[in-house]
Amino acid sequence: MKQCVYLIDEFTERLGRLLAWLIPLMMLGTAAVVIMRYGFGQGMTALQESVTYLHGTVFMLGAAYTLKHGGHVRVDIFYHRFSPRTKAWVDSIGSIVFLLPLCGLILITSWEFTTNAWSIREASVEPGGLPFVYLLKSLLPLMAINLALQGVAELLRNAMILVEAEAEPRAD
Repeated sequence: MKQCVYLIDEFTERLGRLLAWLIPLMMLGTAAVVIMRYGFGQGMTALQESVTYLHGTVFMLGAAYTLKHGGHVRVDIFYHRFSPRTKAWVDSIGSIVFLLPLCGLILITSWEFTTNAWSIREASVEPGGLPFVYLLKSLLPLMAINLALQGVAELLRNAMILVEAEAEPRAD
């Protein structure tokens, strides 16, 4: 179980660090679009769409990295005071009741949407736009799979915490 958690965590960590390199590209692309539009009066549709593609990629594929590092929004009124065992219970229930079903729902509902885009090699409707809309739409099921995978790692990690807490001798 530890090896499985390690492999998923390692994949998520490497992907997250790779995605981080897209952010400076996105910033440069945005700056170029603004300079060209307001400085030279020229629109650059393909570059503007590429910034959107980069943003979508970082956001969608970075969700698992954010989960791994505890960066998702949480109502933390009581949670920070909980013991590690109670936190493991709360996180496990949250993963089972909310995270994994949501990932399954996103995967199921986005599958046909994505396969249809691939079947017609959907392209931008904008003149001069990118011909890769099908790749952008592929981020939906990929996000669901990636986030579910990290959710399973978190669930296994919490299970190990709960099992280890059960195995510890009680001081009576």
